[in-house]
Amino acid sequence: MPDQREQSEAARRKPVVALAMGADVVDRVIAPDLRQRLARSVELVPGPLTGELTGADARAVLGGVEVLVTGWDCPRLTAGVLAHAPRLRAVVHAAGSVKPVVTNALWDRGVLVSSAADANAGPVVAYTLAALTLAAKGALSAAAHYAERWPPFTERTGADARTIGVIGASRIGRRVIAALNASDAGHRVLLTDPYVTPAEAAALGADLVDLPDLCRDSGIVTVHAPQLPETRGLLSEEMLKLIPDGGVVVNTARGSLIDTEALARECAAGRLDAFLDVTDPEPLPPGHVLLTLPNVLVTPHIAGAQGSEVRRLGEYAVAEVERYARGEALLGALRREELGRLA
Repeated sequence: MPDQREQSEAARRKPVVALAMGADVVDRVIAPDLRQRLARSVELVPGPLTGELTGADARAVLGGVEVLVTGWDCPRLTAGVLAHAPRLRAVVHAAGSVKPVVTNALWDRGVLVSSAADANAGPVVAYTLAALTLAAKGALSAAAHYAERWPPFTERTGADARTIGVIGASRIGRRVIAALNASDAGHRVLLTDPYVTPAEAAALGADLVDLPDLCRDSGIVTVHAPQLPETRGLLSEEMLKLIPDGGVVVNTARGSLIDTEALARECAAGRLDAFLDVTDPEPLPPGHVLLTLPNVLVTPHIAGAQGSEVRRLGEYAVAEVERYARGEALLGALRREELGRLA
């Protein structure tokens, strides 16, 4: 049996972990039972760090922290913040994008960065697949004319054998492609992504094409590319006009990837339908045409983890910290060079 001194030394070897997220967020993301689980393998600082991390109270805690679990409402981890966290070795992000939190100062210090984005991807994929199913069925147009006329049998739209264009082989885009190929609907999947080779696309189950060809040949276009300067307005007026009449645009990525006003014109003309969980600007101003059209469904950025779903992020983050405490590799680890291509 280890003596008291050895037990004390073992306890000191537990990494000190602090939660940095909004007080109204923490109980949903890292619920009390998850905090109890976490406390079995680490020394968990009581209560979340909230507000600015350069205040006196936060500085007193940060000085001994080795792992920071971040989430919504966590300030950016700038060099100024890190100056008060000399022992910080890892940041585990239990929210959506890490971009609001991560800075080059972390990479420069050699701090490990992990993201629960894989856990957040599940709800986005599920939302996207639901939208694609409704799109393939022509649900918006059918609903808009429900009171006037029921379509005859010969005019009804089915989902089978549709050509679906996927913009971006992101973690979500890849899972959408996999789900489409796993269905029995016999879809043809087209993919455009500058970082993917034809062989890689074929392995995913898609045909690699350029963006104009994807728009020309797809009855449904779904967007899964990151928000970057070069992807702003990717679905431009010119590209939108290439989508065949009756086509549908689905966007669960970032609103800036689509020319909002050009899409509004195409939808107002009745040529295209759209399912938009993100817009540019976000939110759209009251009375915007996209909010008034019966062939457009706009939702308030709800595709990612919401409500009961955010616990998934907490479970992922807790498991990641447990891996760190055991000296194992982090499953959600990111590299600096990957950050520019992430949502």
